[in-house]
Amino acid sequence: MKNVRILNLSLLFVFVHACFAQADFAPYFYDNGPYSNNGNLALFSLSEDMPVGTQIYCLNGTDPEGHEVRYGLSFDPGSKEYFRVDPRSGNITLVEKLDREKQDSIDVIISITDGRSKVMERVTIFVMDANDEKPDFQNMPAIIDVLETTESGSSIFKVEAVDKDTGSGGSVTYYLQSPQSSMFAIDRHSGVLRIKFGEMLDYEKTKTHFVTIIAKDGGGNFNGKEQFLSSFATLTINVIDAQDTPPSFIGTPYFGYVYEISTPGSEIFTVSAEDGDVGNPNPIRYSLDEDAVFGINTTTGCITLLIPPNYLKREVFNVKASEVSPEGRLMDYGVTTVVIRVMDLNNNPPTFYGENGPQNMFELTMYEHPPEGEILRGLKVTVNDSDQGANAKFNLKLIGPGRMLRVVPQTVLNEAQVTILVEDSAAMDYEKHHFLTYKLLAVEIDTSERFSATADIVIHLLDTNDNAPKFSSDYYIARIPENSPGGSNVVSVTVSHLKIHVIADLRHWELKCKSDLFLIQPASGIIYTQPWASLDAEVKSKYNFYVKAEDAEGKYNLAEVFVTVLDLNDHPPAFNNNFLQKTMVIGAPVKIEAVDDDAEIPNNVIEYAIMKAEPDNNIFDIDTDTGEIKLKSYIKSMAIIQNITKKRDCSWSLVVQARDRGQPSFSTTAVVKIDITEATHLKGGPLGSFLINRNNPMQIIGMLVGLISLMVIVTIIISTATFMRNKRSNRILPNRRVRRRPRSQNLWSFRNPFRKSETQREKFRIKEDEMEPEVIVENVNYNNNISNVVRHWCPPPPPCAPSLPPPPPSYFHGERHWTVPTVSAAVAPKPRKKPLLERQDTMNKALVSELKMRLEPSTVANSSLVLYSHL
Repeated sequence: MKNVRILNLSLLFVFVHACFAQADFAPYFYDNGPYSNNGNLALFSLSEDMPVGTQIYCLNGTDPEGHEVRYGLSFDPGSKEYFRVDPRSGNITLVEKLDREKQDSIDVIISITDGRSKVMERVTIFVMDANDEKPDFQNMPAIIDVLETTESGSSIFKVEAVDKDTGSGGSVTYYLQSPQSSMFAIDRHSGVLRIKFGEMLDYEKTKTHFVTIIAKDGGGNFNGKEQFLSSFATLTINVIDAQDTPPSFIGTPYFGYVYEISTPGSEIFTVSAEDGDVGNPNPIRYSLDEDAVFGINTTTGCITLLIPPNYLKREVFNVKASEVSPEGRLMDYGVTTVVIRVMDLNNNPPTFYGENGPQNMFELTMYEHPPEGEILRGLKVTVNDSDQGANAKFNLKLIGPGRMLRVVPQTVLNEAQVTILVEDSAAMDYEKHHFLTYKLLAVEIDTSERFSATADIVIHLLDTNDNAPKFSSDYYIARIPENSPGGSNVVSVTVSHLKIHVIADLRHWELKCKSDLFLIQPASGIIYTQPWASLDAEVKSKYNFYVKAEDAEGKYNLAEVFVTVLDLNDHPPAFNNNFLQKTMVIGAPVKIEAVDDDAEIPNNVIEYAIMKAEPDNNIFDIDTDTGEIKLKSYIKSMAIIQNITKKRDCSWSLVVQARDRGQPSFSTTAVVKIDITEATHLKGGPLGSFLINRNNPMQIIGMLVGLISLMVIVTIIISTATFMRNKRSNRILPNRRVRRRPRSQNLWSFRNPFRKSETQREKFRIKEDEMEPEVIVENVNYNNNISNVVRHWCPPPPPCAPSLPPPPPSYFHGERHWTVPTVSAAVAPKPRKKPLLERQDTMNKALVSELKMRLEPSTVANSSLVLYSHL
């Protein structure tokens, strides 16, 4: 029973669903009223000034079944499509510009569809007015004729204009553009134009009037703003003439000219007049004041000459023009004046005059450098042109060297006194110009002939003492060889009439005194050396001083003289000793050095060369620039040398030449004895090789300092750890037995046995307790100039610890700046010129170097023992 009931319910549900599936209701628009922006466009309106592209409305509707709807919008065939709709959103957009004056309503067909049913409706959209139209004149522009006798206040024209807008924007009022200056007035509302009260038209004054009329609307809204529009139009008013004006002359004032050579009967001038009433003019008759000089043609107005012009006594004449009526009687008349003058011909050029008449040359003598602005009073020049008016107008110009002088006046009419002023006093210099020549030129301005005249102005200058002496150059450069004898000429200076003497250059900071090597001849200006002067470029090669030239009034000038002493090759190269002894370690060069006392290159540039070598001449090379002597590259050991010489001892004698590059060239030779040995190899591998490296003593010192620092740090760490451990156990135990060395142990010291005085060099003396047998040693790879060294050697006890070498001795002026040799080598700066070495210094050097070389193995070994004992 339950199953049957469930089956019946299922069948009922299927039936009801089928009934609803078959029903389809059409979609529809919402009707939201006339003031809504969405719905079905019912009674929708928009202003004609709405911008294109604006969204103006949104179609809105629905489907009863809830289906999605689409919107459409169309127009009648042939109609302009103003709108476009978005099918999905229903937004309507304006796509064409609206114009209410052309179309004030738009019919639109809108539609809505759900895909099955489509509903269409026709709606009307109203276009509202905006103030976008100007008033339009209906009868303008226009031309009207008005009699000049029309009474004031009379209406003469009615203006009409129409505005297509509605409301206030369609109302029109009228105005004149310039009412204050106009003879007319207009009614603002009716547009009636009339002549102003109190004004009368006058044909003789103004034949035509142009009146600009403005039509303005009442204003209205446009694009959200209040807008007023207006139009302009012009009314042309022609004034009609009436017979009420006397004749008037044309082209006044009148000026006539008679040339001074004109003959009687010549036409002078023609006057012309016309009736003032040009609308209906009467004939004119001319007449002239009674005068026996001129006559006039009564019909044409032509004035002619009756007698020669020289009888003319006045220039102004009256001419009358009278109207003639049709009956032949004279009516109104007009009078004007005519000025007739006798014209001068340009037949006289300008002329210069002196005191005695026409003159074309003027001379003047004066001192140089007169004050600026001063008048040259010795010149009395007058210029004149006998013509009249423009023919007698001319310019004056002064042409000459520079702009020293200026002429006044520059423009002359008829006649003037010529004045010449000084403009540049400095340029009027007797030393530059003994005399000045100028051209005074007078040229007519406004004539076609351009007549002119010239006069020469010659100014003789007298000299004054206004210049200080002037050298031909601000400085003089001289060169003189250093071997020039005393009294040799150095340079010649050139000045004017002056006394000359040499003064010192007080600015020279080295001399601080006057130069006493040079003299000058006051008459000729030749600078020469003192008779006892001896120039030496090696001592001083540059001199400079001033030469002073002074006149009788104390005016003077200075010139600087630079003298260069030319270096000559007068010094040959020199070795410290003609016999040199060197010890060469295979692989390391030895160096010789010579010094040339000349001051300049190339006289002091030295080249070295091996002239001869015994017993073999082909195992050494020498650097020509530095003087370093080294073995050939293939010689690597003593065995190769012994194989070449067949001898056990390896001693060579070399004759070495030092030659300078001057002209002529000088050379010096020296004998160099070279003992060749091999470097001593320490046992101990790399450490020994490092310690024997004599080229880097600072590396050895750095290594020893590093080892000592490491030992100190390790000792501090161990002592600190032991102390802390014993402190915890409340007892202190000795870690090791410390063995102290006796204080009487002697340290390394060096002593020069050949010197007794206590100087800084005695820091390097050898303290000898007992005399030992003499030992002859070789100075290995130490570049000195000593042949053999004999010294006493006493092996000292091993030092307690490595110590730094003593500081170098202070430098004494004039002595060689020595450097204390370190463990592996000795480094000394190379002075330019070597002073002669004393025997004691040489022996001391040899002792220090030899002792250092012999004691290196024992020093290294003892240092190792000391280090081990400390550890």
